[in-house]
Amino acid sequence: MLDRRAALTLLAGGVAAATLAPGQAHARPARFSFETVQARARALANRPYVAPPPPPAEVAAMDYDAAQAVGFYREKIPLWGGDWGIELFPLSRGVSKTVAIHLVEDGRARPLAYDPALFSSPADSPLRALPATAGFSGFRAISRDDRGEWLVFHGASYFRSPAPFGQYGLSARAIAADTYAVQPEEFPDWREVWLERDAQGRLVIHALMESPGIVGAYRFVNDRDGLALTQTVQASVFFRRAFDQMGLAPLTSMFWYGEDRANPAVDWRPEIHDSDGLAIWTGAGERIWRPLSSPRRVVTSVFSDENPKGFGLIQRDRDFEHYHDDQAKAERRPSVWVELIGDWGKGSVRLVEIPTDSETNDNIVAFWTPDAQVKAGSKITLSYRLRWTADAPDTDLAKVVATRSGRPGEPGRDTAAQGRKVAIEFRGKNLLALRTAIDIEADVTARNGQIRLLSHYPGARHEAETDALWRVTFDVVCDGAEPADVRVVLRQKGRALSETWTALIFPSAP
Repeated sequence: MLDRRAALTLLAGGVAAATLAPGQAHARPARFSFETVQARARALANRPYVAPPPPPAEVAAMDYDAAQAVGFYREKIPLWGGDWGIELFPLSRGVSKTVAIHLVEDGRARPLAYDPALFSSPADSPLRALPATAGFSGFRAISRDDRGEWLVFHGASYFRSPAPFGQYGLSARAIAADTYAVQPEEFPDWREVWLERDAQGRLVIHALMESPGIVGAYRFVNDRDGLALTQTVQASVFFRRAFDQMGLAPLTSMFWYGEDRANPAVDWRPEIHDSDGLAIWTGAGERIWRPLSSPRRVVTSVFSDENPKGFGLIQRDRDFEHYHDDQAKAERRPSVWVELIGDWGKGSVRLVEIPTDSETNDNIVAFWTPDAQVKAGSKITLSYRLRWTADAPDTDLAKVVATRSGRPGEPGRDTAAQGRKVAIEFRGKNLLALRTAIDIEADVTARNGQIRLLSHYPGARHEAETDALWRVTFDVVCDGAEPADVRVVLRQKGRALSETWTALIFPSAP
């Protein structure tokens, strides 16, 4: 799990821009294309892993506060697009691995040289003691009109954007290798990055990723539409060894608790999360919603599919009154939708939920795992889009807007009841005309469990509403010690009216 609070503040606080050292001469830059990165990755994968050199000893003094005090000289930004520019981060104790940065101009690449004079810092800053060969730890893209940053690559193979609401939240990363699988997880690093402004004025990022068992070549084309961001990703990944569980197009987020508190309140805020659900659009066209949780033990959920249309970690609740956090601004945290391009074949969307008792740790991971085992010497090529957005793609179906649970049984009765009460709220424009319909049914099934006291009904009508709420309530009684796998969908004459809600209900509160 990652220490997020420091990372989020560091990203928002800002450090550093860089360019070539003044007066430095270069030989004619080499020809460059994405095939250059792919060829380098292929060659590295056929050689034993060589760990990068350790960071300079002086980096240990660049703690969080020292890094926060570092600024940059805007006039030295090395690359401008139509409405964006690139700034770079120096090494720090938190992110101490060097990333080689190159500029691509007219089809040729040249390296950016580190120079401490590019950074502004207090007179006693540890930055001033870093050697001239220290290098950079990452970069960010900023808006030319001073609206702040819109994309950051900083640390391991992670990257993130505050689009479209100007607030950081969840992260994406290049790959998730054996996340809570049999073998220990492996975290590759960005080793080299090539930055380019294409003919349309877009930022194009080429990146070489490496770890002991993985070498990858990635290309990101960044399209901005107002405040929204879409990244088209192309990747070739080579494996030096076998892996038990390979996670492609992974997303990492935080969920502590939502409207369905499983434990007594330990914090004054009603809800704390960066994402509140996993959304999946299956290859067969079904729309699935899985509410997130912070379980008592690590839980991995597997959604088998073939060529799904997409999946994402979504922050659907946009009501400030549900969070009351003026600083974290959870209602403004982005969602990320992964749109698969091409034939990804058979596999599964996997959701890993890790226990947490604070908001400082990322405890949610979602990714695609192919059925084919990743073997030593194998290669995976893939393309997909990452949409930093408000919600999953639009649908005519009613969406899940809340999941609540509590004690089972019927109100006002003293009879002891088993299991757990679940209440699900669906909301959609399509439900508005069905408020008086008598042929609506709640299709509720449970694997490894029994459904009791099932009820469903429209919520209270408010004059200003253009949609309608429908609530489904029931008790779940597990058949044994394992959780019940429950699915709920509203139907009319067999036709789905809503997303499919699905969750694991544990014998006791998770």
